[in-house]
Amino acid sequence: MGAMPFSNSSELSPSFLLAGLPGLEGAHSWLAAALCSAYVLAVLANGAVLLAVRAEPGLHVPMYFFLCMLAAIDLALASATVPRTLCLYWLGSREIGFGACLLQMFLIHALSAAESTVLLAMAADRYVAICHPLRHAAVPGGRATAAVGLLALARGVLFFLPLPLLLLPLPFCGPRLLSHSFCLHQDVMNLACANTTPSVVYGLAAILLVMGLDAVLICLSYLLILRAVLRLAAWRERLKVFSTCIAHICGVLAFYVPLIGLSVVHRFGKDLAPLVHIIMGNIYILVPAVLNPIIYGVRTKQIQRRILSLIHVTDRAPR
Repeated sequence: MGAMPFSNSSELSPSFLLAGLPGLEGAHSWLAAALCSAYVLAVLANGAVLLAVRAEPGLHVPMYFFLCMLAAIDLALASATVPRTLCLYWLGSREIGFGACLLQMFLIHALSAAESTVLLAMAADRYVAICHPLRHAAVPGGRATAAVGLLALARGVLFFLPLPLLLLPLPFCGPRLLSHSFCLHQDVMNLACANTTPSVVYGLAAILLVMGLDAVLICLSYLLILRAVLRLAAWRERLKVFSTCIAHICGVLAFYVPLIGLSVVHRFGKDLAPLVHIIMGNIYILVPAVLNPIIYGVRTKQIQRRILSLIHVTDRAPR
């Protein structure tokens, strides 16, 4: 007999099973320890960046305000997924309710869209700073960056709120086992036993109009930057100017490479081992949150000095 569908009514509230490591249940505690360590590192590193930028007047410029936005988004994204994943690996709690799954799915996609928007704004900031330095100096940093932050959040919400709404009325069939240790739109959608064409079309359109468009515009901004840099006469001057973009380029790669990898695994990796899906999902969530503060901390001496001074003050505080 075929699998019986169940409705999303209050009488029968559906739930899903998050994916652990099939056949490697004994390694759950080790994976949980690694995830917990990465999460703690992300919280401490991003928190340190937020404190450093706030405390250092010399960093009160759009680029580092945008960096603070990235740190806040990464913290929110990791906090929306990692604690629930740790419950799975440490406590064996695999079941997640339908409402909680849709909320987590919405937060992941909306926050990812907001991060993509901030990365685009940072690319535009680098373009204006290098190609139109006088105009860049005249831009009021606080108001402009606050407007970009609100736009990034609004863009994420408006484009990705329809995703859970499209899934809400659908019936789902068992088994209700997801491919990851958290909820993603395509993963949940594949379990529906009804026509999912509207959800497929809208999900693909949203991804292309947000992350896809942002990636194209970021590449275009760097082509213009590269053209402007190559017009400089001295190689040393070219390297000095382009080096101001290195941290942002690394941040873009840290975000888009795991995103593209996860998308490829979803589209073409149906025959891959479940472990590949789980690892790619965790990389997508945690790599930007861990790498971004390290990248900018290494590239910015002011952030390094301020963080070291904060640590020094903490060490000298009376106990």
